[in-house]
Amino acid sequence: MIIGIPKEIMHDEARVAATPETVAKFVKDGFQVLVEKSAGDGALYHDEDYAAAGARLMDDPETIYNEADMILKVKEPLFNEQKGKHEVDMMHKGQYLITFIHPASPVNHEMVKRLTAQGVTAFTLDCIPRISRAQNMDALTSMSTCAGYKGILMAASRLTTFMPQMFTAVGQIKPAKVMVIGVGVAGLQALATAKRLGAITYAADIRPMASENAGSLGAKVVDTTVPPELAIGEGGYAKRLPADVLIQEQEALNETIKEMDIVFCSALIPGKIAPIIITEEMVKGMKRGSVIVDISIDQGGNCELTPKGDIEVKHGVTLIGVKNIPGLLPTSSTWMFANNLYNLVSFLVKDGKVVVDRSDEIIAKSLVCIDGELVHAGAREAMGLA
Repeated sequence: MIIGIPKEIMHDEARVAATPETVAKFVKDGFQVLVEKSAGDGALYHDEDYAAAGARLMDDPETIYNEADMILKVKEPLFNEQKGKHEVDMMHKGQYLITFIHPASPVNHEMVKRLTAQGVTAFTLDCIPRISRAQNMDALTSMSTCAGYKGILMAASRLTTFMPQMFTAVGQIKPAKVMVIGVGVAGLQALATAKRLGAITYAADIRPMASENAGSLGAKVVDTTVPPELAIGEGGYAKRLPADVLIQEQEALNETIKEMDIVFCSALIPGKIAPIIITEEMVKGMKRGSVIVDISIDQGGNCELTPKGDIEVKHGVTLIGVKNIPGLLPTSSTWMFANNLYNLVSFLVKDGKVVVDRSDEIIAKSLVCIDGELVHAGAREAMGLA
């Protein structure tokens, strides 16, 4: 089986889907590996190291798509301006794709439909279930760790004030206030990072256990008023709330949000569009100069105004909607991501062939399309096909 590793083409994306270390593991396991030249340069993994690990270096990404049985990527397929072609159009029937697709996000619906029509069998990494036997395949958790850390640093760099409390010859400067909405892996890392920087931390999550975890890190927990029976879904994940309950949550958080210097948004519902927790009216009520980091933007975003893939100032508030925050920490995030992918491929491939056992929870949750059929439940629901 041939594995292809093309260079990522998303703007400012420095990660790559394999390291020389994981290439060596694949080669040892009997795979051939094709790596596009300079694919790892941004993450400080270089061509000579891939070649030494047994990879074949390729000049043209289209050749990789033509020859490979399986494509490993970091981000969803995009239009390749240098080739004048969309990456989906370079793929072929029966090919396997493993990457972050975020199939429920409206911005990706057309691409997902094209993948399906092309006959590609695609798996999305954002839907690997958080169960014990899938932990070492869970790239979403790995990238969430990176996003929580780097996202707070990005927000801090946009503030016009200090993060920690400062005592100076001319008086005391109070510490910044940071609120995290959605206290999963990324949220906990964001809280820990903000606390290390000296901020006063607040947290909100509709799941009682998540709020308890936030409190254990020293955050002041803000009551969302959402009953636990409406909040907790399968596997302990958050559930989509009825519209009236979501409005209650917005109202419950609004007074605290008004006082914050940084709001870090990471509330997600697996495989579905992210809930809007901060409305435009709420942004209007925030402090001028405050910052919202919305790392849920790949699934639509938690703030109504978050620019997709960009940073903008609206109503005096800086809105960070950068879609690839882990890509700004490329060496560490690539190392984690590549090892997650190696473990997932090792799970999928038996005796040199991919085995798509749709009764297995890992496959059932992450499979997007197969044999020309769109099967991902969240995508079908978001497209009105459920």
